[in-house]
Amino acid sequence: MKTPLLMMLSAATLAVFPPQAEACTRAVYLGPGGMTVTGRTMDWREDPLTNLYIFPRGTQRRGANTDNTVFWTSKYGSLSAAGYDIGVADGMNEAGLVASLLFLPESVYERPGDTRPVMGLSIWTQYVLDNFATVDEAVAELSKEKFRIDAPDLPNGVQSRLHLAVSDASGDSAIFEYRDGKLEIHHGRQYQVMTNSPFYDDQLAILGYWQQIGGLTMLPGTNRAPDRFVRASFYINTVEQTSDPKIAVPAVMSVMRNVSVPYGISTPDKPHIASTRWRTVCDQKNRVYYFEPTLAMETFWVDLAAIDFSKGSGERTLTLAGGQTYAGDATAKFRRSARPFVFLFGV
Repeated sequence: MKTPLLMMLSAATLAVFPPQAEACTRAVYLGPGGMTVTGRTMDWREDPLTNLYIFPRGTQRRGANTDNTVFWTSKYGSLSAAGYDIGVADGMNEAGLVASLLFLPESVYERPGDTRPVMGLSIWTQYVLDNFATVDEAVAELSKEKFRIDAPDLPNGVQSRLHLAVSDASGDSAIFEYRDGKLEIHHGRQYQVMTNSPFYDDQLAILGYWQQIGGLTMLPGTNRAPDRFVRASFYINTVEQTSDPKIAVPAVMSVMRNVSVPYGISTPDKPHIASTRWRTVCDQKNRVYYFEPTLAMETFWVDLAAIDFSKGSGERTLTLAGGQTYAGDATAKFRRSARPFVFLFGV
């Protein structure tokens, strides 16, 4: 039987948010001595066939197949995690900027009669990693809204509806969401956490409610996006705060495990309400990218400081799809890509 307090809290939460459980969580740890660490989970109903890629500086790119698109040459090399080998979902560049793409079903990118150049959703994350060293730079450019987002369905037929979180080595952070075709940006160190539904303003409202109760008194425990938002917000600031990466990195990974969804959980009509497939933790001070596949039961890492990102050094791949596993330092395990990465574009 529910206690009166629990019934009151449940009713209050459901009054603000409908019962949803969209998965994927991102959180930024702001430790002393510039110890910035960003963690995220990837939750999906099926194996997203993730592989890791090294993209060098000087790579020429386009945002879509059409001529009415954005063209650029990458300023920064990056380590990127691709889903289905059609688009980048997560990554860190050599400047320590981290970009994380998470599901947000309410996203609406379209405007009536919009003729701006096209940017494919599949390459949006890589565009940020290619071009910016700081969140300030990303916000300054993206806030101009020079392009429109094209979001073709995924190969399995699921609609692409996502929002983007960006953090840099200083601990600055920004959340980018499209509502009714308009880009909304939340910019500041205080925006440490992002999950999924609903829009970010509403997530902040429910967080404020739970902060009045206090995390040591009670925390919401389901895998619903607002519950994970509250737990991650509490734990990322409650775990030991240290400048020692040997403590900070495992601390962030422990938070990511707390907000993960147990293996085998899925909802047929909501692919994002599903098991955690992998977790990443990015040590932005020391430029080390940690990757933990759920089924591998092993954590490995890639040292960006040891990678040659120079122009012409070539694209390289670390294959994870198909059950390939690694442990420890996997930096030297990358191999030259058999062909250039091809992003999924709708136009």
